[in-house]
Amino acid sequence: MKIVIAPDSFKDSLSAEKVADAIAAGLSDVLPDAQLITCPMADGGEGTVDAIVAAGNGQLRRQRVQGPLGAPVEAHWGWLPDSRTAIIEMAEASGLQLVARSERDACISSTFGTGQLIKAALDAGAQRIILAIGGSATNDAGAGALQALGLGLFDEQGESLVQGGLALANVARIELAGLDPRLAEVRFEIAADVNNPLCGEHGASAIFGPQKGAAPEQVRLLDSALSHFADHCATVLPNDVRDEPGSGAAGGLGFAAKAFLGAQFRAGVDVVAELVGLADAVKGADLVITGEGRFDAQTLRGKTPFGVARIAQAQGVPVVVLAGTLGEGYQALYEHGINAAFALTSGPMSLEDACAQAAQLLTDRARDIARLLSLAHNA
Repeated sequence: MKIVIAPDSFKDSLSAEKVADAIAAGLSDVLPDAQLITCPMADGGEGTVDAIVAAGNGQLRRQRVQGPLGAPVEAHWGWLPDSRTAIIEMAEASGLQLVARSERDACISSTFGTGQLIKAALDAGAQRIILAIGGSATNDAGAGALQALGLGLFDEQGESLVQGGLALANVARIELAGLDPRLAEVRFEIAADVNNPLCGEHGASAIFGPQKGAAPEQVRLLDSALSHFADHCATVLPNDVRDEPGSGAAGGLGFAAKAFLGAQFRAGVDVVAELVGLADAVKGADLVITGEGRFDAQTLRGKTPFGVARIAQAQGVPVVVLAGTLGEGYQALYEHGINAAFALTSGPMSLEDACAQAAQLLTDRARDIARLLSLAHNA
């Protein structure tokens, strides 16, 4: 019996690799002769670098960069030397988890550190750069990242623009000459599942600004500032991409990546699946087990179990989900390649206890699934 174990991480609890190992431990207790293939996954958010590096014989590299509010942070990124591919999680440099809730400020937060990570990848000789852009603390249309890469942004007095989304209202001139020329020689891909435009009622500021600390009036000012920046970009670039799907991702970093880097957008889980070789792993499998912390209707928006199920379904392989919790609307996934889903806890338990005991709970539920498989196999 061949079983592929391809879960996402359980946020604030276990990495995808540890989730996969815990599931494998439970299965092997009951099915010692089964061929178990662990394939840790991610969908472009937290854990993307770790999943790809673990599967692709890659390297984790560290870089000291500017955090979203200016303080230095230690960020890691992934390097696959065989294909000269860099994997960068922008949240490592510009993520919401780096800022205390009381200090979140969408008006001044910057993606400058993400640009520094891109520069580090260029220095390493990258020919392909994958940007995973979930979890941002920023709303600067990627201007900070572009400044780190040499883009000149100036106000009416000819002074370099300060960082942050609100400052973009003062852009008077954009100079492309300083942009790192190596950018033109690199293939950029964006791993994301956000399809919002840059501006407007469905744009970066309106939809994501509040969770990054923007009050209602600040949302309006930020949206206006990003629109002003896009107006100036349109005068120096061949295409205006502000209304394209994904331009509002990561506070507008999607806009910068499309407009200045020629980035192609792909579903994050598809990028990870390709790099870890999931489709090949699933060939000939009897079962795929995937999972995430919360499994609900939102999973349909390109999260890991949905992406894994599509790949397994194409090969006629059944899929079981193990999740921390089963949320509203999870049953809709049964129409998209998921055959069964189980929550980890068997009774009332606090979130703190569930997170602390996640590995054992995963092993226990996997053992239960293995017992069912054993019965079916021996029937």
